[in-house]
Amino acid sequence: MRILGRLLKNRRSGDAHAAWNRPNLHGPELLELRSRSFDHLGAMPLEHHAKYAGGQNVSPHLAWNPPPTGTAQLLLVVEDTDVPTPKPAVHCVVLIDPDVRSLAPGALAVKEPAPGVTLLRSVIGRGYQGPAPIKGHGPHHYTFQLFALATTLAATAGKTATESARPSVLLPSITAPVLARGRLIGTVER
Repeated sequence: MRILGRLLKNRRSGDAHAAWNRPNLHGPELLELRSRSFDHLGAMPLEHHAKYAGGQNVSPHLAWNPPPTGTAQLLLVVEDTDVPTPKPAVHCVVLIDPDVRSLAPGALAVKEPAPGVTLLRSVIGRGYQGPAPIKGHGPHHYTFQLFALATTLAATAGKTATESARPSVLLPSITAPVLARGRLIGTVER
């Protein structure tokens, strides 16, 4: 598998197609997203990696400052921007009640999500899907992006099944103004 990683070393999706750079998700960078589990641009501990990559697939602790007045819902999107595909891999999509200020480790587990958390479909599955980059591919950046939306996602995406929509359909459909946003990036290399 390391040989494959080395062969694909220069192929990376990059930031251009990340949720952070979608025109409909632009907004002021007023949210300070942080974690006790890792520093911004720091290595993510093994417990947060996927099980098949030697981890425990436990979502990390996340916290943020209060969103602006008028926030109806928070949207959390976790992406790997270094996969050797044209677009980043969406590892997790979550709706969070606006009064929630932090998520404990494991709060994004599919079997028992934290109160105020609604797990949506990602490319990989539902709930937190930990990092598992190709061995030998080099460092991967896992970007945790938090958006404060002025209206609920269900209202902006229409009457479609928000919880089962693919991220490639759901994220571009968001029309709610983004009142604030913040991001935290963790790195993983195997």
